[in-house]
Amino acid sequence: MYKFIDLFCGIGGFRVALEKRKLECVFSSDIDAYAQEAYERNFGEKPIGDIMEIPEKKIPKHDILCAGFPCQSFSISGKRVGISDPRGRLFYEIQRIAGYHEPYILLLENVKNILTIDGGNVVKTIQTNLDKIGYNLYKHVLNASYFGIPQARERVYFVALRKDMKTKNKPALDYAPPKENNKKIFLADILEKEVDKKFFIHRKDIEITKKENEVENKLEPIRVGIVNKGGQGERIYSPKGHAITQSAYGGGVGARTGLYNTEQGIRRLTINECKKVMGFPVRHIVSGGMQGYQQLGNAVVPEMIGHVYDSVKEVL
Repeated sequence: MYKFIDLFCGIGGFRVALEKRKLECVFSSDIDAYAQEAYERNFGEKPIGDIMEIPEKKIPKHDILCAGFPCQSFSISGKRVGISDPRGRLFYEIQRIAGYHEPYILLLENVKNILTIDGGNVVKTIQTNLDKIGYNLYKHVLNASYFGIPQARERVYFVALRKDMKTKNKPALDYAPPKENNKKIFLADILEKEVDKKFFIHRKDIEITKKENEVENKLEPIRVGIVNKGGQGERIYSPKGHAITQSAYGGGVGARTGLYNTEQGIRRLTINECKKVMGFPVRHIVSGGMQGYQQLGNAVVPEMIGHVYDSVKEVL
């Protein structure tokens, strides 16, 4: 059985994916107290705190290092200052641990924008540093919409394979990313029928620009209206398409989830609906209130991690 560690674990998206594939988690870490509490309630184990204070010797041996390292400094809505930001520098903790333990595989996830920050120098630094400790790095931008998840969520998945790793079937250099399955699932398929009135909006400045009977199903968000001036969080989408990217922050009346023109009215998504568009089981526990939305917005999509791992497994 392969063993993995779960760094910057949040609410456990990597763990959901890999435990489903019978892998064993031997260590988890996150500095956020709310995430620690939610993770413990889901997995019966409280993540260790600040990874910067944990000696690599104290971390168990493992075959796979997983990390959705903090992306705020790389995101379009953030300052976009990259590795000079303290949160961006947490990549070096991954390098430190991988350099000591030499796991076969690193599975990392981040926002697409990391590829272009500082003219591409951030990702060049990541690639150079992993090369120095013996890894070949592969980078793939994948959109969850094309893998059976009803959310437009583009992320870059980094797969680092140890250079001396022996493989069964073919050279590790032949590693290729997972193939899109284009499963026909839409937001309407996961919406709840009975929703508390607090999720609905009733305003005079709502403008519907396209009726639902004029809309065809698409594996992408379909904009059908606006509120106010149509700024961030003020756009209305059809359930016949996909949810917009779920975010941890952001403003507007549809902050974090977006607004949708449902049969019952125009509304935000409930927390259970957000779990579904992130690919988490509804039973998965998150914190209450907006903290739960923030945790989901910061999470990795378990099903995407599963697809990436399955594609790596082909060369193991």
